Amino acid sequence: MMTSPLPDLEAILLVGGQGTRLRPLTLGTPKPLLPTAGVPFLAHQLARARSFGVRRIVFATSYKAAMFEPAFGDGSAFGLSIEYMTEETPLGTGGAIRNAAEALTAGPSDPVLILNGDILSGHDIGDQVRTHLARQAAVTLHLTEVDDPTRFGCVPTDASGRVTAFLEKTPNPVTNRINAGCYVFARSVIDSIPRDEVVSVERETFPGLIASGEIVLGYTDRTYWLDVGTPAAFVRGSRDLVLGRLGSPALPGPVGEHLALEGSRVSAEAKVQGGTAVGARAVVGAGASVVGSVLLDDCVIEPGAVVTDSVVGTGARICAGAVVHDAVIGDRAVVGPGNELRHGVRVWPDIALPERAVRYSSDV
Repeated sequence: MMTSPLPDLEAILLVGGQGTRLRPLTLGTPKPLLPTAGVPFLAHQLARARSFGVRRIVFATSYKAAMFEPAFGDGSAFGLSIEYMTEETPLGTGGAIRNAAEALTAGPSDPVLILNGDILSGHDIGDQVRTHLARQAAVTLHLTEVDDPTRFGCVPTDASGRVTAFLEKTPNPVTNRINAGCYVFARSVIDSIPRDEVVSVERETFPGLIASGEIVLGYTDRTYWLDVGTPAAFVRGSRDLVLGRLGSPALPGPVGEHLALEGSRVSAEAKVQGGTAVGARAVVGAGASVVGSVLLDDCVIEPGAVVTDSVVGTGARICAGAVVHDAVIGDRAVVGPGNELRHGVRVWPDIALPERAVRYSSDV
């Protein structure tokens, strides 16, 4: 994975977002703490970061900030040292990085890794850091190549790999390379960001560095990359980890068609496959079909229910004969018999849908 270890690298992990695109899952839990392939999403990032030589991480928190330290403590369980810095008011990406930097110990020329708390990536962080150091760059950005760059702003580079611009979304992008959300900064560059101000690194810091002639590099690859910000992407990320399409040292079991956590009960007559994660104490009844989904702790999938490409919240119940496809079911919600939920529908926590309340096809 690495040609040589990086000595005691420090990182800042940006975990302040509200995760609005993932509601109702994020009403009570910050997006980076959502169970993903059996563990909080950030556990996968922390384990990968450590494998590349990161030893100290500063969490830049804002939304539900008090929930992070109980989840990860001082980091010792991950072989890390973790500090927590909170923004009282959201400061943008640049402001969050600058605020968190107060807890760094790195010297002015040392590299500092910046990670976004909603990205799954298979790229070689160690090689990105080594490239940054070899070129004496101010910032080195991970860029990923995508098939449809019209959905993103794009980041063109010159022949030497230097970033030349940060372009907004356009129907005719000049490149298929986009900002993948993992940066290596020289510590001195972080310190140049104004304190206690709202600053965007993408719109202000990076273009300002380019304009002043500093070296802003693009580190480009086409390894696995996913922004888990939507329900469909969140389900896909969990599924890919369970299936082994992206390796993670934090996966709490072997890769395979499904991952079942301690205390879960899956009937031998149930079909549970496609990278499904079955949470602790969750129950899947005989004749039920669960494919490519995330079942959170204590939920119940009754006999004969069908769940596909969906998230079923903590303590929720999918009753016999219900069909849930490409949907999000909130914590403790009940989907009564004969309901058919499809096409991205979201059921809020504690809602109980009576029998045949919602159908997407004619009654049968």
